[in-house]
Amino acid sequence: MMLMIPAVYQGGKPAPGFAPDPKKMEAMGRFNEEMGKALKIESLNGLHPQAQGARVSFAKGKASVTDGPFIEAKEVLGGYWLLEAPSQEDVVEWAQRCPADEGDIIEIRQIFGPEDFAE
Repeated sequence: MMLMIPAVYQGGKPAPGFAPDPKKMEAMGRFNEEMGKALKIESLNGLHPQAQGARVSFAKGKASVTDGPFIEAKEVLGGYWLLEAPSQEDVVEWAQRCPADEGDIIEIRQIFGPEDFAE
């Protein structure tokens, strides 16, 4: 899984009503299309800013809900790609081609599968 952590979402930003730049979305669409020719894309989506979300946290056996934005958040997820790839190196190579903005981060994480829990 590749996780997009966009610079524009950091520090409680962006402003309400934010929408991505259509030209940047076109570039991202072209990137996704090209990557889809090389790797199997299971799913991909962008996420609305955290101001429009909620967090459920757990402490002492109770759940509490906090509506966004979450000021303490330093890195905010802005989207994801769920991929099937031969190796992590292949995913890293594609992540380096992403038309990301200055300050954006892409984190790559493997999803646990049944084989990870076999005894």
